[in-house]
Amino acid sequence: MAARQLAVTRDQVLEALRDVMDPELHRSIVELNMVKDIAIRGGDVRVDALLTISGCPLRETIIDSIKTKVASLPGVERVDVHLGVMTQEQRQALVAQLRPGPQRQSPLLAPTSKTRILAIASGKGGVGKSTVTVNIAAALARRGRTVGVVDADVYGFSVPKMLGVSGHPTIIDQMIIPLERWGVRVMSIGFMVNEGEAVIWRGPMLHKALTTFLTEVHWGEVDDLLIDLPPGTGDVSLTIAQTLPRAEMLIVTTPQSTATGVAYRSGKMAEKVNMGVVGVVENMSYFVPSPGAEPVYIFGRGGGEELARMVDAPLLGRIPLDPAIREGSDRGVPVTIGSPDSASARVFFEIADALLGAGVPNG
Repeated sequence: MAARQLAVTRDQVLEALRDVMDPELHRSIVELNMVKDIAIRGGDVRVDALLTISGCPLRETIIDSIKTKVASLPGVERVDVHLGVMTQEQRQALVAQLRPGPQRQSPLLAPTSKTRILAIASGKGGVGKSTVTVNIAAALARRGRTVGVVDADVYGFSVPKMLGVSGHPTIIDQMIIPLERWGVRVMSIGFMVNEGEAVIWRGPMLHKALTTFLTEVHWGEVDDLLIDLPPGTGDVSLTIAQTLPRAEMLIVTTPQSTATGVAYRSGKMAEKVNMGVVGVVENMSYFVPSPGAEPVYIFGRGGGEELARMVDAPLLGRIPLDPAIREGSDRGVPVTIGSPDSASARVFFEIADALLGAGVPNG
């Protein structure tokens, strides 16, 4: 009699499964109708679940999560998980659930979207714009934000290496699922070309790739979307401005006047397309040769302050030259993750906090 009172029920199992999240879609497998059947015989529970595609790279993660949640219920002695695959009709219903409405539009583009969009720009290459993007994204994620990064530097993509993420995104009925590392969701052309392959595209192809990243990728309910722009003020920057009119710009420069003058052009472009400049970041500001030593201003000083004055925006941070930043980027572990207490990481966190203090627009 006592054993029967302890026997688990189907409703209890289903309730436990509500806490199992699809690791790519970040929604409950119950909510997504991925639980096909539950069978209970005494203390043995069998869960039949459906994957979105047959080659789901995180199938073992889903199996382990289901087993862990169900096994924690009183009366459960053994859990078996059997995975099937959704039919085309079921996948279409899933996409319609994630993107309601006749146009299946990305929620990112909806006027009611709460996502803050930051386009990280620089006038010239080599100023560390991608490094700044990756570390600010990781810092925001460490602050509890849900963060996405679009690697829009199609010809010179480097974000995947800096975040240590590789592979190919899952595609569900033409909806692309971004990869994720360190709590940051990432989309890059680097996931779609072979190692070492050059991207040789004209403007229209570039425009199509960027609009795909913005409209066909399922970013989910991200708080912040950072877009790593290519250097300069060309096609990609214009595509972002046209597609995402709510976007703001963060300009990265180095201290020397040459870099500052070129970076100012990004600010002028932002002005022409009605994109607000939320701030300036000065990278490679100084080098401290030994603990307690006076900083050495290898590239001069004052450029960040001057640029901030020119674009009428605050200087959010001055990032030192630190070997740990380069080493972390090469290993795929941003310094804000690998050495969060270092002097350089603290500056990135200060920049992230300043951005959070600037508020999140409501569209």
